[in-house]
Amino acid sequence: MSDMRNNRRRGRIGKLAFREMMFGYAGLTPYVLGFLVFSIGPLIYSLWLCTQRYTILEPPTWVGWANIAKLGRDPLFWKSLKNTTTYSVVSIPLQVLVGYSLALLLNQKVLGLSFWRTLFYVPSIVPTMASAYLFVWIFNPQVGLANGLLKGIGIIGPNWFGDPNWALRTFIIMSLWGTGGGMLLYLAALQQVPTDLYDAAKVDGAGAWHRLLNVTLPMTSPVILFMLIMGIIDSFQIFTTAFIITGGGPVNATLMYVLYLYQVGWSERQMGYASALAWVLFLVIMALTLLTFRVTRRLVYYEVGERGA
Repeated sequence: MSDMRNNRRRGRIGKLAFREMMFGYAGLTPYVLGFLVFSIGPLIYSLWLCTQRYTILEPPTWVGWANIAKLGRDPLFWKSLKNTTTYSVVSIPLQVLVGYSLALLLNQKVLGLSFWRTLFYVPSIVPTMASAYLFVWIFNPQVGLANGLLKGIGIIGPNWFGDPNWALRTFIIMSLWGTGGGMLLYLAALQQVPTDLYDAAKVDGAGAWHRLLNVTLPMTSPVILFMLIMGIIDSFQIFTTAFIITGGGPVNATLMYVLYLYQVGWSERQMGYASALAWVLFLVIMALTLLTFRVTRRLVYYEVGERGA
């Protein structure tokens, strides 16, 4: 009798587990279908379009590897890739440095700490379009704030967005506007550093600089790596500010990669070639991300449980 009861109990438990599993799959179904239809589907379709000549107004026609071969002969492809790479190489370290420095300052006990934290964070949540128009006024060569301040100390300011030598530099300066978002993450990481480590370092005679190098930076290195990876991804996808402010000019000085991709796809209606450009962007970002992980593997500190996971 006891065996029969145990078998019935196991049967009820098995049915309950199966029912819960089916409810779980049913709950996941909308997400899985959405992912397949709206993510994987377009991804596969764009890969197919790389082998087609498609102008939207006419049916696609097979061209094989012509779109890929065209990349090597396209001077604007190389120009946009160079502009975006230059922007990324300069702006990402600056963003990390400024954001981390602000977090170090705002991790101290100073008067009005909440006000200062809010002040530096708010710009990061301002819509990109609003920020773009704000900087159009700030860097206006005639009535802008930047040249007005420079004039006050006897310096004639440049034509920021209108000068090919200054346009890309101006975009790099603009990129520091949103460092408050990263500052918040750095600040959270700094507050998680165990105070026992600082106490032990002080006992060993370590000064503020050595505590920063040997305690603070290693303990917050995972967040620094995360912000570095996100910076690479975001910088190679810059579009809105270049599209609104300069449209890629002057003389293609601010022709960013995604802006050129947009122009090829929608202005010139070369969807096949635009798909090839998009896949090159994907491969570049993936390669840089993997390279960053590999290079920083020995520089990033993880606790034993995190490393094992």
